[in-house]
Amino acid sequence: MEQYKKEFIEFMIDSEVLRFGDFVTKSGRKTPFFVNTGFYRTGSQLRKLGEYYARAIHDQFGTDFDVLFGPAYKGIPLSVATAMSISEFYDADVRYCSNRKEVKDHGDVGILLGSPLKDGDKVVMIEDVTTSGKSIQETFPIIKAQGDVNVLGLCVSVDRMERGQNSEKSALKEVAETYGIQTTAIVTMAEVIEHLYNKEYKGRVIIDDTIKAAIDAYYEQYGARE
Repeated sequence: MEQYKKEFIEFMIDSEVLRFGDFVTKSGRKTPFFVNTGFYRTGSQLRKLGEYYARAIHDQFGTDFDVLFGPAYKGIPLSVATAMSISEFYDADVRYCSNRKEVKDHGDVGILLGSPLKDGDKVVMIEDVTTSGKSIQETFPIIKAQGDVNVLGLCVSVDRMERGQNSEKSALKEVAETYGIQTTAIVTMAEVIEHLYNKEYKGRVIIDDTIKAAIDAYYEQYGARE
């Protein structure tokens, strides 16, 4: 596993973004682990987060694209922070764009904020996590409605490695095949488990045998089969 992935896992723990216990996901699944990027709340955290996303996006897509699209609301700071990091570390000045939940009818009108999308734009979407793929189902038509744009792919922070809405495949793989795009993540849950299971981090074991058993049971029910 690359060093930046290990650092990102520890960064999530330090920021209380990745937690273990009893939670319910947006899709209604009871889960023993939860990723909430809403807990990145400081300038330094957002700066580091943007760097990790920039690394993952660069590894998968390079810099040959025009726009980072972050769906409202959590995707807005993600797209801004990552666009800044791509500019700083890869000398590529990509634009950022997000949607509004409601269409604005005065001033900066329309459903988008940030950069407009125009014909010929190559777009990479950025999200926090994708559990079932439902959020992309809502976002993709918004992007395509803006013009003749080419959506290259999607980058999330954590691949939860569970089934999508319509198959035994992972949600990210299902999204890739459904929309004909590439998908990637900074880390997968398999990498999180590999890095944390029965290992001390700052004086405590984050994933002990009890939590690992709960994760295994969760994946037995919801885990991707291919």
